[in-house]
Amino acid sequence: MTEETVCYAQSSRGAALSWITLAFFGGFAGVSAFGPIVTKLKDAMALSPFLMGLMAASPALTGSLLRIPFGAMVDRMGGKKPSLILLGLAALGITGITLMFWLFPILSPAQYPFFLLFGALCGCGIAVFSVGIPTVSYWYPQKTQGTALAIYAGLGNLAPGLFAMLLPYLVVSFGFTFSYVLWLGMLLLLVVLIYIYMKDAPYFQYKEMGIEIDPDALLLACGEELVPSGTAMASIKKAGSDWRTWFLTFFYFVTFGGFIALTVWFPSYWVGLYKTSLVRAGMLTALYSIPASLLRVLGGYVSDRAGGEKTIFFSFLIVATGAVLIILATRSAGLALAGVLLLALGMGFANAAVFKLVPKYSPNAVGGAAGIIGGLGAFGGFIIPVLMGLFVKLSGTAGYSQGFWVFLGLALTALILFAVLNRYAPKKPDSALSQN
Repeated sequence: MTEETVCYAQSSRGAALSWITLAFFGGFAGVSAFGPIVTKLKDAMALSPFLMGLMAASPALTGSLLRIPFGAMVDRMGGKKPSLILLGLAALGITGITLMFWLFPILSPAQYPFFLLFGALCGCGIAVFSVGIPTVSYWYPQKTQGTALAIYAGLGNLAPGLFAMLLPYLVVSFGFTFSYVLWLGMLLLLVVLIYIYMKDAPYFQYKEMGIEIDPDALLLACGEELVPSGTAMASIKKAGSDWRTWFLTFFYFVTFGGFIALTVWFPSYWVGLYKTSLVRAGMLTALYSIPASLLRVLGGYVSDRAGGEKTIFFSFLIVATGAVLIILATRSAGLALAGVLLLALGMGFANAAVFKLVPKYSPNAVGGAAGIIGGLGAFGGFIIPVLMGLFVKLSGTAGYSQGFWVFLGLALTALILFAVLNRYAPKKPDSALSQN
């Protein structure tokens, strides 16, 4: 065995996938942090619907905007350091929330800016998503990246739904302070474990060891097919100059941005409109976010076989139908729940289908297009709750259902844009790409 066939990198693909998936799972849980908080602060601080929506959306602001720069950092330093930075910032946000509840048992509007800041810090963990995509891609050969990325995105996306159920139960049973201390302890433990056990792809390990890197030798010894090209900014610029990238970004704004938005909005929706308990609202929220996450994996399978365009088209029809049912369900929780499940189905499938179309419409700038779509598309998680809050402000309690006019309008706009995009579709078949 020659030196060129010996791999000096530590860890394995399975271990790397497990740790980066755990990092994304732990970071993405931050989107659920403000479900119980918004409900409590709305009453304690006498928040207007607009301020309530802004509070609910604060984690999504940093979670979306930080995706592009931290995703690009992976090409320079691997995925471990960016993941630790983002999770550390999220832990700082949870620490701030815990201290606020401990120091100020009786809340007042003066504390609102602090909760807004700590919410933004909690959202930093959401940006781990864009770190994990290239991390997994560097570890796995292209023929198995689809399965690996499906596992990564699908399991990581389960976090908001599971925490939407768990956190309200802890809050009701043990109080806010204990619940967030427990969550902080779990996140800090995850940071320590990732620091100790997570390893970057062989290329980055070789680079840190000062070993001269020959891509062919690296492929032969370690099986790593992809190495950083150093053209991340060029790829982003090229993708940004193509109008089709922005159509796909809008689709992802509606579906994944909408997923984040509804995960933080539904607790207030169920409590505000149907007067459910906080625990029950958390369980009903999980009935949306968990199926939407699992259906994303199935959506990738369907997109591979039916095509990304057909999947996108029917997905937005389903989203529009679900929004109509919730608008009409001002008194029927059963009808509302049916609409919620349709939204989960449509958004889950569409999230997968969007990235199925990326290599087809941006074949020469896949990385740049994925960064723009993933980063700016997730910004919908910040914008949409604010818009929905305006309906509550204008219409009172009925605004909780009327706010879904936002999703109906976005879905219909997406269908119009899809008709334009499909008209100029490339004449070659879809190339395979896993969902992100």
